[in-house]
Amino acid sequence: MLEEMAAFFNRRVEQYEAHQLTCIEDAAVFYPFTARCLPLAQGARVLDLGCGTGLELNEYFALNPSAHVTGIDLAHDMLAVLREKFPPERVTLIEGSYFTVPLGEACFDAAVSVESLHHFPAQEKAALYAKVRRALKKGGYLIVTDYFARSQQEEDAFRQELLRLTQGAPRGACYHFDTPLTVQNETQALHSAGFSSVTLLGHWGATHTLRAEG
Repeated sequence: MLEEMAAFFNRRVEQYEAHQLTCIEDAAVFYPFTARCLPLAQGARVLDLGCGTGLELNEYFALNPSAHVTGIDLAHDMLAVLREKFPPERVTLIEGSYFTVPLGEACFDAAVSVESLHHFPAQEKAALYAKVRRALKKGGYLIVTDYFARSQQEEDAFRQELLRLTQGAPRGACYHFDTPLTVQNETQALHSAGFSSVTLLGHWGATHTLRAEG
């Protein structure tokens, strides 16, 4: 049975971190890896899309305690956990959809998203990525660490199944169901949003880390 996105994560908040770190291949490696991809400059400002409980932020603030992170997430209870971890001078937390929350212009040195964007189709991602690109300062970049489809056939199968399950659902409803793109299609979505360079930094099973800039 499909569950609404925020409700899905709110119901699982107590088990979330243990699940992420033990049930996803090499999660204990790629969360720290992602943190090391973020800026180390004094006072760096970072946007975190779908921040959850901030698993990569545990690592990032150890590397750059002067950084400030703006985190956006749909799940109130996930943000409550994150709020308990770090003081307000380190994090600004916004409950809402990163598709609709205003991100501003030239505000951030980097943006990051970890294991969140695989729930959305290419068209929605391209529009979001264009918004993120505008929110980055000159020289800023986006890091995406996420789960990707292994083939076009797999990507299409996920998408068709979601469309089947959501027939008759209210327009605009957001459900928890994985619809990962292939790395190639994710790269195309980033290019169509205006990023001139997309680099594969690492991969662990189905999880890959991409850096988009320019």
